[in-house]
Amino acid sequence: MSRTEAPPLPEPLRVPVADSHTHLDMQDSTVEEALARAAAVNVTAVVQVGCDVAGSRWAAETAAAHTAVHASVALHPNEAPRIVHGDPDGTARQGAREPGGRAALDEALAEIDALAALGHVRGVGETGLDFFRTGPEGIAAQEESFRAHIEIAKRHGKALVIHDRDAHADVLRVLADAGAPERTVFHCYSGDAEMAEVCARAGYFMSFAGNVTFKNAQPLRDALAVAPTELVLVETDAPFLTPAPYRGRPNAPYLIPVTLRAMAEVKGVDEDTLAAAVYDNTARAFDF
Repeated sequence: MSRTEAPPLPEPLRVPVADSHTHLDMQDSTVEEALARAAAVNVTAVVQVGCDVAGSRWAAETAAAHTAVHASVALHPNEAPRIVHGDPDGTARQGAREPGGRAALDEALAEIDALAALGHVRGVGETGLDFFRTGPEGIAAQEESFRAHIEIAKRHGKALVIHDRDAHADVLRVLADAGAPERTVFHCYSGDAEMAEVCARAGYFMSFAGNVTFKNAQPLRDALAVAPTELVLVETDAPFLTPAPYRGRPNAPYLIPVTLRAMAEVKGVDEDTLAAAVYDNTARAFDF
């Protein structure tokens, strides 16, 4: 089986569900093809997430053109240091970049702010902290960007979508210090059960991706088990994090049923009950 071959369509869900976090602009299919395949398995809504200015513009335009798509706009945590300090190796989609300093970050944030004002933009994110790919020199730019996104989300009344990689304590610290928006979503939740209890007390949504199905992901399943059902979302983060047994092959919104069924097993509920709850939670989180 080729690693590049798309997995087959799973059995459709009986109850509609939403993919709370996807990157249609990074997938091989057209938007129309991706939405048609998703609809065929009863995934009827997706949140398209921007990671930089160009991607956020694209997310907003795509949501304006398709009723099944809701946009979230942001500078990814790893994008902020690239803007400030430059990206000589061209690790992002824009290729090599010169340092732009604080002024360039402010300019990019102003663009995100303008996009966040649009009605079909439902979220601000993915933003947050990522200590996996960014070294100490980039952390100040990340935190500054994160705080700016929190302020933008609150001012426009939008959901805050958090990317938290190897930075749990610091993400929680900034949220507590800055004051989290009314609706805050931990995308691709990566904490343990203890952190899930902290998030639950704060009323933060926890969105689980295909990695909850991985063999080595017992701490994630433990977190899902204690997360209140009314705060649980499901996502693909496609084209990444394809659920087992298709790990390593391209992910897409139509694979949500695979992850949702695994989640229902962990929660000890039937898939219809979980699908209905997750759709309701996603609509509440992103106000659609």
